[in-house]
Amino acid sequence: MLLGTVLVLLLAGAAPASAHAALRSTDPDDGSVVQRAPRHVTLTFTESVGLLDDSFRVFGPDQRRVHTGEATHADGRSDTARIGLPGKLAEGTYTVAWRVVSADSHPVSGAFSFSVGKRSATTGQIDTGPTEDPLTRGLYDAARYLAYLAAALLVGTAAFALLCRPAHASPLRRPLVAAWWTLLGSTAVLLLLRAPYEAGTGPAAAFDASALGRTLTGRPGLALLARLLVLLLTAAFLIGLSRRRDTVKRPVALAIGTALATALALTWAAAEHASAGIQVPAAMTSSVVHLLATGVWLGGLVALLLTLRRSSGDDLVEVVPRFSRIAFASVTVLAVTGFYQSWRGLGSLSALSGTSYGRLLLAKLAGVAVLLLVAGYSRRWTARIAAPAVAARAAVPAPVPQPVGAPAGGREAAEGPGTGEPGTSEEAESRGEPESPDGPAGPGAGSVDPGIRRRLRRSVLVEVAVAAVVLMITTVLTGTLPSRAQAEAAQQAPVGALPPTTEITVPFDTGTDSVTGSGKVQVTLDPARVGENGVQAVVYGSDTGLVVIPEVRVTFTLPSRKIGPIDAELADRGGYWSTNSVNLPLAGNWTMKTTVRVSDVDQVSVERRVRVEP
Repeated sequence: MLLGTVLVLLLAGAAPASAHAALRSTDPDDGSVVQRAPRHVTLTFTESVGLLDDSFRVFGPDQRRVHTGEATHADGRSDTARIGLPGKLAEGTYTVAWRVVSADSHPVSGAFSFSVGKRSATTGQIDTGPTEDPLTRGLYDAARYLAYLAAALLVGTAAFALLCRPAHASPLRRPLVAAWWTLLGSTAVLLLLRAPYEAGTGPAAAFDASALGRTLTGRPGLALLARLLVLLLTAAFLIGLSRRRDTVKRPVALAIGTALATALALTWAAAEHASAGIQVPAAMTSSVVHLLATGVWLGGLVALLLTLRRSSGDDLVEVVPRFSRIAFASVTVLAVTGFYQSWRGLGSLSALSGTSYGRLLLAKLAGVAVLLLVAGYSRRWTARIAAPAVAARAAVPAPVPQPVGAPAGGREAAEGPGTGEPGTSEEAESRGEPESPDGPAGPGAGSVDPGIRRRLRRSVLVEVAVAAVVLMITTVLTGTLPSRAQAEAAQQAPVGALPPTTEITVPFDTGTDSVTGSGKVQVTLDPARVGENGVQAVVYGSDTGLVVIPEVRVTFTLPSRKIGPIDAELADRGGYWSTNSVNLPLAGNWTMKTTVRVSDVDQVSVERRVRVEP
């Protein structure tokens, strides 16, 4: 029965991806120097994004915010974001901070810079505004976690009551009510916090009427509203079922309950990971089925735990095997859908150790390994509970045909003394078992050993606790950029980008104590291919700020062909050094020598290897 522990949480929260939009390109390019001021700033992402009122913040060389137009989608493409710039921009470096909302409902943000005419000679710390408020993020994630738990408990407990049919359903009323109210409250909190969560502001912004109005018109907000409506319908269904329990047919109740549970799962699938990336229809179907199976299994475990505490042994002998079959079916569904979702999110096995998403998935696997040990222990006691009922059914002989009019005791007389039915006082005495004070026991009645029942209850409790921890890791996992989306952003060339460049960081230390005495030189070789190349060098001091020094010299040597040194002849561009006419005639591993002179007597040279392609 509890073998589901192994596969369920191994794959249960491996977020269906490609989740989160990843930045594919910027125009102007990050770090580029343009001769003419651009009219727009355009960002292109790996998937469609939603725009906020403050999606762009542009800061000029004087560190003041530049007045911009309204953020829009470029050329009607939902995977782009564009902002208009003023007609005339001063020379210098501009910083662009951006924040958008992925199609999977998660906000993503970042910043880049470009320069007009030339780079600014010095840079200061620019306050680009809020990126993410930790309190808002913490409250939002806590509400998401509670919503997942409450949904699983609500679906699983209701399914347990309808499918396993315990004789006494009263112990299940409290978890049903608690799950409903918890899901209602967490959904309301998510709806209020949605606007500050997207904007990266504090929780107080949740009470801004205009921000709440925008939330209610977006897809995540509409999905949360739909969830509230489904919860109200679910409450009406449960109340009606409890009042007319004897008149409502079980197939009708199952059909209505399944429809409500499916609608509830759709409120997650339509606004989160499954709604973005590749194969969206298949992903949403898989997500809905996956969420339902998770709820039936995980919530069913909690219901089983309560049943073990309060139900009679006779009831357990029937209920436990029923839940065992349901759990096995849930495990099968979870294995198939979870494997598919993991494939969408991970992309490759190498991403397991090379990405944050993969490492979180490994952490969840470690939790599942612990869960596997507990599941094996639980399975032993589950089998022992079901064994007496199986043995009792096998021991009952087929009825012996009696002559018409034969007395009721004819069968016993024909069989002779000592051959009564299993469970009679004679057989009980022969096994040394006391007779029930209420008379002979029926098959399976009182057959659950209190020790077995207690051990199973404890192991199920441990399973529920470990499952809650793994579900917490899963909540973090669903908020992490999946490996597939990360790889897509890295592999696809930016739209309109220049040929690939090579960047080399050269640290230097002249032995002096001044700010310019040590630091690093960022050298860019473009396009790092045979023929004409551009070289650009930016010098950073020990305080990581841009510094002005008397001279930077870069030479190239190809030792294998005894070519060089070729002097790049860098020119001072007022804050950085560059040239566009370095001819590197052959492909190979060149030695780049960078000489930094910070005064008339203090200089240092550092060598680095660079690869020049054909």
